[in-house]
Amino acid sequence: MTDDVELPPHRFAGLVAPAVDRAFVAGMLAGRDGGGAELSSRYGGPAATGFLVEFRTRLAAPGGTVNGPGFAAVTRYRDPATCRRALDKQVAHGMLHRAPDGGLCATERGLAFLAEIYQVHAEVTEELWAGHDDRVDRLVAALGRLLAYALVLADADPAAAGSAFGAMAPPYEPEGTPPGVLLLNRLGALRYHRADAHAAAWTAAGHTAASIAELPPGAERLAIELETDRRAAGPYLVLSAEERLAMIADLAALPG
Repeated sequence: MTDDVELPPHRFAGLVAPAVDRAFVAGMLAGRDGGGAELSSRYGGPAATGFLVEFRTRLAAPGGTVNGPGFAAVTRYRDPATCRRALDKQVAHGMLHRAPDGGLCATERGLAFLAEIYQVHAEVTEELWAGHDDRVDRLVAALGRLLAYALVLADADPAAAGSAFGAMAPPYEPEGTPPGVLLLNRLGALRYHRADAHAAAWTAAGHTAASIAELPPGAERLAIELETDRRAAGPYLVLSAEERLAMIADLAALPG
């Protein structure tokens, strides 16, 4: 098997993206249904906790902040005015602090919530992926290598400071973080890397967030998806073709 014939990084980027999405969404839904919704209600409900959950892997870190451009990148497909109103509510609930420059950080109450949501995710991912310990461990290791290289690439790109990936990576991984949480959060960070690649591809094609959402299937959308794969391929250079196949097989075999 050779990389340039069997599974080059740009082809793999397109193939693995749905598998990454499926595993990540399964973990997040398990968290919501396995205690996350009840936990959120104790702190004021989604109106108080929504952005904390979304930005948890950065805001849970000591001194963790999300800058204004990063927030805008993560929420690029949503109405900015609606996002500002939602953010205002979470600040009013005492969960988030907003700096004059638009940056966000968690308050003491917000940090308490984040510690609990990490625990919820530990419990639900252990149950969801029970019996797949070796598979989870392999994926955690592979994703660690991918994210480390993606961060190296981002450091060389000045535009990455205002990207969704720049806002969310590296995920906060305190000592003793269970493998299921590592997997969930590393999958999430990798999704943002692809999200930035997609945004760069549709921007280069002359689209906006609004127009790309309305673009029907067809030759133009296919070209944008192929360009997304090309732009998202960089981190996969650190994996051999065999490792790429193993990664997609392990993701496909995870329950959820």
